Amino acid sequence: MITGELKSRIDRVWDAFWSGGISNPLEVIEQVTYLLFLRRLDDQQKAAERELRRLGSTSRPMPFPSGKEHLRWSHLLASGDTAYVHRTMGEQVFPFLRSLGDDIAGETTTYGAHMRDARYTIPSAALLGKVMDMLDLIPLDDRDTNGDLYEYLLSKIASAGVNGQFRTPRHIIRLMVQMMAPKPGDEICDPACGTAGFLMAASEYVREHHPDVLVDRDQARHFHHSMFHGFDFDSTMLRIGSMNMLMHGVNAPDIRYRDSLSEGAAGEAELYSMILANPPFAGSLDYESTSKDLQRVVKTKKTELLFLALFLRLLKAGGRAAVIVPDGVLFGSTKAHKELRRMLVEDHKLDAVVKLPSGVFKPYAGVSTAILFFTKTGAGGTDDVWFYDVAADGFSLDDKRSPITDDDLPDVLSRWQNLDAERDRARTDKSFLVPKADIVAEGYDLSINRYKEVVHEEVEHRPVADILADVERLNDEIADGVARLREVLR
Repeated sequence: MITGELKSRIDRVWDAFWSGGISNPLEVIEQVTYLLFLRRLDDQQKAAERELRRLGSTSRPMPFPSGKEHLRWSHLLASGDTAYVHRTMGEQVFPFLRSLGDDIAGETTTYGAHMRDARYTIPSAALLGKVMDMLDLIPLDDRDTNGDLYEYLLSKIASAGVNGQFRTPRHIIRLMVQMMAPKPGDEICDPACGTAGFLMAASEYVREHHPDVLVDRDQARHFHHSMFHGFDFDSTMLRIGSMNMLMHGVNAPDIRYRDSLSEGAAGEAELYSMILANPPFAGSLDYESTSKDLQRVVKTKKTELLFLALFLRLLKAGGRAAVIVPDGVLFGSTKAHKELRRMLVEDHKLDAVVKLPSGVFKPYAGVSTAILFFTKTGAGGTDDVWFYDVAADGFSLDDKRSPITDDDLPDVLSRWQNLDAERDRARTDKSFLVPKADIVAEGYDLSINRYKEVVHEEVEHRPVADILADVERLNDEIADGVARLREVLR
């Protein structure tokens, strides 16, 4: 956890941008990302120089070649000339960053690939100098601090991004990752990764529960290079997501540009053992621009259904998925809705439906959602489907999302990890198991209210005549009181 002092420093950086004329949250984070990246490159160069002086040679990356040392963070900061630094940033530093390419600093990071269209938009030398001074005071030599710092920065996105993008609440991501329990051998994909919150949380889970993951050389290489895969068609998100992973200690994740639903993205199939995702819900696509492979799975223009078809296509046999979907996916009456639910139940293994309260995504959206958990088998396997009706997630369900004491999420995880005990639960409880036969009988409807039993408490009301008698008595008492008050006032 970052301290209150560090949070205060980040707040001051944020306030400096806003008072300096940059009010778009994504632009603020993007510019801070560039500066943090430049500082990280300088730290790498310093580490290589120390090793070179001590041993006479180094295998560490040295990002700044001869003739480019003046572009280093420490050199710019030491110059003391903010006008010079501001001019150099636009004329030399950013062209240098854009030229780094995929093989920046050897195998240290893949971040350079996302810098090709980086733009320097800090408007004044005074703002740049203030921000650089503040960022230089923030310690970046600890992975946990780095990650928490960047997450705190991302938490300040208080409005939806372009194309309907918004951050998935981190406590919901954490629940999904804990329920999926990724292992060191997994290959994890988020086809709509945004800021890479799911991939980051999965990496932290693996580090925590498998502390020896980085001891073995082959396993460490898999962790850094081939375990985490994220796609997005927003270059800003790619940069932010890549830096998020880098700050959390994953050096070279496979985060790249891809419109996951497009015809041009066809070709990847059965590559991943796990998918964690919250794909965009709103909107529909033209048939012509959508992958024909996905259209063969389900004929639809709706993005939420196309993404579900994509998940099934990307997963290996036996691969598992935990994905957030709008409620309409659970009970929609179109042919495409019904067919996709039938496929999940009959052709694969539907494991669970966790219903979320409708305020979870506020202030971005009030859409009602659920988390689907399923396993790709290609040969069925659905037996009992576990349902949980989440009433509270630890935060108020209004736009403020203030912390509250009511929180079902720990209970969700606890019950999920002990499904045998769920077999005896009545359907009046928060969670219960539903046999496949019942779901088939309901036309593959997956809405929890279809199966939940509501107990109506019998209330015995007083006879109407007695109530009317009480009303008349009260009226008489009021009239008597008014008459006495008039006598006093005479």
